[in-house]
Amino acid sequence: MDTFRRELPDSPYLAAVTGRKPGRVPVWFMRQAGRSLPEYRALRERHSMLEACFQPEVACEITLQPIRRYGVDAAILFSDIVVPLRAAGVELDIVADVGPVIAHPVRTDADIDAMKPLDPQAVQPVSDAVSLLVGELGDVPLIGFAGAPFTLASYLVEGGPSRNHARTKAMMLAEPASWDALMSKLTDLTIAFLRAQIDAGVDAIQMFDSWAGTLSLAHYRNYVLPHSSRVFATLAEYGVPMTHFGVGTSELLGAMSAALKCGMRPGQATVIGVDWRTSLIDAAARVEPGTALQGNLDPVVLLAGWDVAAHAARAVVTEGRRAVDAGATGHVFNLGHGVLPETDPGVLADVVALVHSL
Repeated sequence: MDTFRRELPDSPYLAAVTGRKPGRVPVWFMRQAGRSLPEYRALRERHSMLEACFQPEVACEITLQPIRRYGVDAAILFSDIVVPLRAAGVELDIVADVGPVIAHPVRTDADIDAMKPLDPQAVQPVSDAVSLLVGELGDVPLIGFAGAPFTLASYLVEGGPSRNHARTKAMMLAEPASWDALMSKLTDLTIAFLRAQIDAGVDAIQMFDSWAGTLSLAHYRNYVLPHSSRVFATLAEYGVPMTHFGVGTSELLGAMSAALKCGMRPGQATVIGVDWRTSLIDAAARVEPGTALQGNLDPVVLLAGWDVAAHAARAVVTEGRRAVDAGATGHVFNLGHGVLPETDPGVLADVVALVHSL
């Protein structure tokens, strides 16, 4: 599909993920907009999380806050992975210090049958926020995102965050037909949500499979990979860079990159996010050829004082260069998960300046 895309030839982020040599090491942070920023907390005093996600001007402003403060090399749309569930009629709320809570968990075939597809009009506010941001960001690329089908399924089946994902895995293993039906519906939902963002103008996308690390490689391959592959294969026609990320997924990186590569055009940019448990050099050996890496500073390091943070950031940059020498297409500096709420914004700003200086 040929759609208009912004030309951003000087973007270090887009250079790194497409295998070109960036003018500097690109850096952005997952959850760079959020509770660590005083300006975000001030705004949230007037808006709930879901209200902020569905109000274009508010979502735009929150997305821009870390760009102004840090000078990072990419913006990520302020939203939440449960936004398409809410837009599809699932009754839920995002509870402070808990996370998404589902009013009526999905446990039966009747529950699955009752799930509705995503109406693009229901996420029009998200598309409007993207349109606003494209006009505001100038040369900074905008990353859209969605939750992966497995992670969405976990929230729906468990009713909220879970330590062991017991009900989810029990359905997956004991009721494979029901599981496949649920995952198929969620795959359609994820595709529709990402398509809306791409059509509105995002420059890249990232799919978060936050809870995939709870699975063995065999279970991931059998019950998750086909659905995640369909997301990427369906959206490959747009030609935008795509990133796949999960936490605790060291043993899954090869399979996740295989899902990411499914249906891709030759030379299309694909990126695997790496958490702090896996070295970038090891990750480079596990992923499919032609894959860039993103990561992977431990977010907790930022709480340990500047000397510790600076040493660790330098080590990530050095390892990223070695990973590229070992075959990775490129390296984007990021955290191995999201910015913690208690992080000092001044430390993050100093990390950005340090990485850019290297």
